Amino acid sequence: MGLLAGAVLGVVELVFLCVAGPLHLIPAMRRPCDRIAKRLLSLERARLATWLGHRTAPAGRGYGFLAVRATVGVVAGYGVLAGLFLSGLLIFGGMWDLLTGESESVPVDFPGVKVISNSGVVGLLIGGFVLVLTQAGALAAAATERLLADRLLGPSSQERMRRRIAELTATRSDIVRAVDEERRRIERDLHDGVQQRGIALAMLIGRAQHAADPAKAGELVAQAYTESRRLLDELRSVAWRIYPTALDDLGLRAALSGVAEQSSVPVTVRYLLGERPVSEIETALYFIVREAISNAIKHAGARDILVAVEEDEQTVSVAVSDDGTGGADPSGGGLSGLARRVRALDGSFTVDSPPGGPTRVAATLPKEVPCG
Repeated sequence: MGLLAGAVLGVVELVFLCVAGPLHLIPAMRRPCDRIAKRLLSLERARLATWLGHRTAPAGRGYGFLAVRATVGVVAGYGVLAGLFLSGLLIFGGMWDLLTGESESVPVDFPGVKVISNSGVVGLLIGGFVLVLTQAGALAAAATERLLADRLLGPSSQERMRRRIAELTATRSDIVRAVDEERRRIERDLHDGVQQRGIALAMLIGRAQHAADPAKAGELVAQAYTESRRLLDELRSVAWRIYPTALDDLGLRAALSGVAEQSSVPVTVRYLLGERPVSEIETALYFIVREAISNAIKHAGARDILVAVEEDEQTVSVAVSDDGTGGADPSGGGLSGLARRVRALDGSFTVDSPPGGPTRVAATLPKEVPCG
């Protein structure tokens, strides 16, 4: 259908180009011609997206695309239509001969061999062969139209560069915001956890110093020792959340295993990477998993979590699924920070968390770090 619609549209485009060529020399007629050209380009994009599964970004007036596409579309569309008509006629004629018994013996010559065949069978074979050729021609024509759309209808090199610069500028701003948010989170962890335990420890030691009763002093020292252990655990936890040393020393698999062991709910890690990713990608994967697990436990009440880390030839992907209550907000501080980190590496980040669950947080990153 896409090629047949393209054939009809191609005739319209050829007529428009023949009329618009002379009119475009008149300054007053250029703007109306450009409007009609843009309308035809919109129809072409809709046809490509609907029937050929191909999308292109709007760019320019595309007179060159209209000229080439119209010619290809008319030749390919009506060629396919003629092939379908001929193959249908041959197949129908062959079936008619076989069903009515009116078929005749037809000599068929092959190199060194002469075969007497039924005319109905010959018609069916030739019709099927023409149908296969028509199908192959239709696929080739569709591929040609996609190629023309990419080359002539897409953005120019300057436009692509402009969009890339805008994307990098936005990404840089996102990174700055993500770093600021991470610093604020670290400050909260230190203030609410480590600092409070440090104050409690100092108070216990002060009371022990001023205690007149040796037994009471010993009891306070014992409490201070317990509090110091908790303070060390808190410091270790904050340091691990900032950046785990195991990630550098042992790699992503070991770091994710550590996250799973520290989790208060069962976490299954399915790690299918053949080689260690580059440092930036490895760090991003780690923080995605850690943040997703933390959200699942704190906010969704998850009872089981699955982490899957996979790869293909070009990308590395991670998906964290849980059986919690769902309703995760992608614009929340933690998830939005992850999205900015992933975008900075030219990756994609998705959150699927309908109310009632389950939740799936997924990211796909390139194996190589983008460089501008």
